Amino acid sequence: MEYGSIEREIRIGATPEVVYEVVSRPEHLREWWPDEAELTPVPGATGVISFGDPSAPDATVVSLTVVEADPPRRFSFRWVYDEGEVATPANSLLVTFDLVPSGSGTLLRFTETGFREKGWEAAVLENAYREHVNGWDHFLPRLVAYTDRLVSTP
Repeated sequence: MEYGSIEREIRIGATPEVVYEVVSRPEHLREWWPDEAELTPVPGATGVISFGDPSAPDATVVSLTVVEADPPRRFSFRWVYDEGEVATPANSLLVTFDLVPSGSGTLLRFTETGFREKGWEAAVLENAYREHVNGWDHFLPRLVAYTDRLVSTP
């Protein structure tokens, strides 16, 4: 298996402007992905996302750094790097949401790259890759469902 990148294409029945907000703003991210999100969607900004209660010992709190914020076309960030480090291509994963107008909706092209560059042992790489595939396969449909609810609410 390759373990190099995760790629998905999803059609969403909302404009790129709406989808951009859903993938880049903390108040929307919390509705489909992490339980908590603190970030400013501007290049170079750092923030955190949390899965579970951030004050609980079993919570997963992950730092991220915004790489690109080009509304309504692209939003990308680096994550999965050690606390206290600056995110680089060698020590983090890069998540990119490319938004392409498609009829009255949007084609979202999702990629996550950098698995091999982390330098993990084969078993760690395979496990991390599988966890991320399963995670995105769970969360990306939630993004679509949330966006559908958002645009259908009067």
